[in-house]
Amino acid sequence: MTDARHGLTITEVRLTPVLVADPPLLNRQGVHQPYTPRLIIELITEGGVTGLGETYGDSKYLAPAQSLATALIGRSVTDLNELPALAAEVCGDSPAATGATGATGADAVDAGGLRGVQTAGKLRLSVLSGFEVACLDAWGRTTGLPVHALLGGRVRDRVEYSAYLFYRWAGHPGGRGERDDWGAALDSAGVVAQARRFADTYGFTSFKLKGGVFPPDEEIAAVRALAAEFPGQPLRLDPNGAWSVPTSCRVADELGDVLEYLEDPTSGTAGMAEVAAAVRGAGRSPSGRAGLPLATNMCVTTFDEIAGAFALDAVQVVLADHHYWGGLRATRELAAVCRTFGVGLSMHSNTHLGISLAAMTQVAATVPHLGHACDSHYPWQTEDVLTERLTFRDGRVDVSDTPGLGVTLDRDRLAVLHRRWLADDGGLRDRDDAAAMRRADPGWVTPALPRW
Repeated sequence: MTDARHGLTITEVRLTPVLVADPPLLNRQGVHQPYTPRLIIELITEGGVTGLGETYGDSKYLAPAQSLATALIGRSVTDLNELPALAAEVCGDSPAATGATGATGADAVDAGGLRGVQTAGKLRLSVLSGFEVACLDAWGRTTGLPVHALLGGRVRDRVEYSAYLFYRWAGHPGGRGERDDWGAALDSAGVVAQARRFADTYGFTSFKLKGGVFPPDEEIAAVRALAAEFPGQPLRLDPNGAWSVPTSCRVADELGDVLEYLEDPTSGTAGMAEVAAAVRGAGRSPSGRAGLPLATNMCVTTFDEIAGAFALDAVQVVLADHHYWGGLRATRELAAVCRTFGVGLSMHSNTHLGISLAAMTQVAATVPHLGHACDSHYPWQTEDVLTERLTFRDGRVDVSDTPGLGVTLDRDRLAVLHRRWLADDGGLRDRDDAAAMRRADPGWVTPALPRW
């Protein structure tokens, strides 16, 4: 259906893939490439309003995005309940969703988000999410309402975020990419120095370390060093499923007194359930809950995965990501399910720009039981497509009451980042952490799981 009377009909859609500078951040798959692809979505309405969205920009997302863009012409930005069915109809189950070879299982792990096995359905939801945000932005701009009002209204004025700590190199191999002044962080001292800078610059009081890079004892030492530097402040460790069940249990036992939660220590729901059962029998965490809570953005990333994980009590905190779940309204549905089953909720982050951070903040403002600070890569991204970057104060982002998302597109900057994408001849249009690692270590092969 259309809504021409109020100028909400979509008359044009612009899709602009960009390459954004990314530091050499390490994870279990390798290292971030010098530039990461994102897709900027603009929906233009009959009333002359432009709504903004953002999602992954790897090649496999572009064809489904173009199909959905074409299908939205003539529809209203208010027709959000029709979006999932429309996306399923026009995007299809592209073979690109499972990788160039059509592989499934471990060979088709989603490197961009490290959220377990990539499927056509998950890819489609990630495409859909950017369009839903753009629709809500245009709707809000037209009616004079912030997005959080379209989602039912905010319950908090500020949203808390966590400092996202990484082991990292001082620069990309061969001097590629953009330089920064962070230096290397390859041991406990480097991690603590990084955290201190985040705390002093942005006011963060919660810290998450991306693990799975070094042997567990080294990462345990880094968390212990963080606990000594920031006593009593929430800490998290996320090895992206790199450990065996016994290793996960050992780390949980050694760090149970200082971690807020342990994120995806091992791969798969069954493995997580084993770890959860073991830590439940090992005593109580500082929060008073039996055992150290386990969090995930890998084994629960779709609604179909909820029942099995919750029945096994495999996870106690779900890290929502509107790019995964199909948008902001689906994120609220997830929040309601988690609340019903007594499961905690926070937010996962990918390598995103300000449009996505604004969307995260708008939906987070509407979720009553958001019990943990949200993740965000945003401080690592020195480039953006907005006229004004979003700012962290005391580790929080203010919830904007400006119509829509409350952000403005910088077309000059967008053009610069798009030209970089057009000029790319080094294979950077698709994120590949293993390929980036092979520039430094030609023999690098992404380690089989469990790594330790």
